[in-house]
Amino acid sequence: MERLGTGIGWRPEIAGAVESMPGIDWVEVVAENVCPGHLPESLGRLRERGVTVIPHGVSLGLGGAERPDAGRLAALAERVRALGAPLVTEHIAFVRAGGARTASPLLEAGHLLPVPRTRDALDVLCENIRIAQDALPVPLAVENIAALIRWPGEELTEGQFLYELADRTGVRLLIDVANLHTNHVNRGEDPAEALAELPLEAIAYVHVAGGFERDGVWHDSHAHPVPQPVLDVLADLAARVSPPGVLLERDENFPEPAELERELEAVRGALEKGAAARGAARAAGAAEGVWATGSGEPTEPARQRLALAQTALLSALVAGTPVPEGFDGVRMAVQARALAGKRADVVGKIAPELPVILGTAYRDLFLAYAHGHPMSGGYRRDALDFAEHLLASQALAQGPARRDLRAWWLERSGPAPRSRRPVVRAVRAARRVLQHR
Repeated sequence: MERLGTGIGWRPEIAGAVESMPGIDWVEVVAENVCPGHLPESLGRLRERGVTVIPHGVSLGLGGAERPDAGRLAALAERVRALGAPLVTEHIAFVRAGGARTASPLLEAGHLLPVPRTRDALDVLCENIRIAQDALPVPLAVENIAALIRWPGEELTEGQFLYELADRTGVRLLIDVANLHTNHVNRGEDPAEALAELPLEAIAYVHVAGGFERDGVWHDSHAHPVPQPVLDVLADLAARVSPPGVLLERDENFPEPAELERELEAVRGALEKGAAARGAARAAGAAEGVWATGSGEPTEPARQRLALAQTALLSALVAGTPVPEGFDGVRMAVQARALAGKRADVVGKIAPELPVILGTAYRDLFLAYAHGHPMSGGYRRDALDFAEHLLASQALAQGPARRDLRAWWLERSGPAPRSRRPVVRAVRAARRVLQHR
């Protein structure tokens, strides 16, 4: 595995800062947010300077019961080629459930949800990863995710699950030390034990990110500074192996460039601390692990069982059906609120006119809509469905906002775009209303 060095997550909001930041060896970009034929100029300039750009996928759902969608795999492969990436990454998670296999509506989580650490889930995940590996032009690495909830009846620890996954498929691992910390707070799992069980030679690179704790629950926000406990987990990992690359993630609430640079220095400090400990351990004669690949084949019954379990869980989270037996109802409620909040945030970014038109009522209106309307067609469809719901209901009173929303919806919902002038006028009018409130 090639050495990547120190990197940062490239986001449009900090593109200029990333370009001018010293000591950045590589960047990672959310794959679904780039268009292969129209790459952002900032990424083009970084590539011209020799900075490696790695696409990070979020929508394959490799941990789901269905085999990976060929169209999504082709789109991810296209982005890999456009970026000239040596590697592509995704998550050990499921993002949708339901459909024909369960004779139920297809539901979208809009977020990464944990797979159960069971033999069924492992068998399915291994086959899904082999399918993805065959379809992608470069090696694949998969990331451990943060979780608010715990599946009942799990058969493997996180470290055992990841070891068997890498052993059976040869897939590389993207280890997120912030997610290990999250699972320590939320699930009582010791990060040191997980690291001790990992196939360290399989690590492609490492994620580091911040979050916050509220009422005993750690939220992996990617919008806060990296806390010391996460840096401690990174130092522990670096004491065991020299990771090929380490990347700082920040998705929201972007600070000044100087603060990001200080966080990167703290990351480098944790790596140096771990390297010193690793050197001392080698001098004392500590042995290193060995990683090898094996094989194993899933069965259709395993997919069926996993589909039913994941559909029941996701339906409880987004459609208000009963919480499946064995799950913590309080944690399920926290997760459901988090999913609805993320939907509101992402729809507001994808369709920024909606928060302008609806003003301060946007979030409350969207959360009320989300409570009874699960997402089934992605965030852009969700934005249109939300607007249509408001127009068809009495949730939004007659007035300028309703007229502006109707103009916005008509512009985007028809088979061909209408003139943009009514929409522009509507948004400008909405802004004037907000300025005078």
